[in-house]
Amino acid sequence: MPFGCPRPFWLQSTSLSGIEQIKMILKTRNFARWARKSGLSDSLLKMAVLEIQRGLLEADLGGGIVKKRIALPGRGKRGSTRTLLATNRYDRWFFVFGFEKTDRVDISENELESLKKVAKDLLGLTAAQIAVALGEGSLVEVEHEA
Repeated sequence: MPFGCPRPFWLQSTSLSGIEQIKMILKTRNFARWARKSGLSDSLLKMAVLEIQRGLLEADLGGGIVKKRIALPGRGKRGSTRTLLATNRYDRWFFVFGFEKTDRVDISENELESLKKVAKDLLGLTAAQIAVALGEGSLVEVEHEA
């Protein structure tokens, strides 16, 4: 990137233990629709990623998929939402599936296998491919909220 050009809006720079880290926090269009209906804000999604980076997650399901409980305002984590992310656990975080504990207990083995394939595809995208997906709306940025 030439000097003076702004960073793409979906790249965020953070420092963990003095190490510069670039991370993308994105969500699929379907996840974004579900999150909006469920009342799951982008600030809660960002907080979830920070917790996962500190090792606070419910399960590593393999194939780049992790499970994270996120409490909705006024509700505890126990009876609230479950989210599944495709991640390399370093700099790429894609929220791919979510459900409320009241709607279902867990996902099926077939759903998990499908999500692992989605994770492989998402984690293999180049920066240019991600930019195209953002432009098309198939991926959505987790916004900076005040």
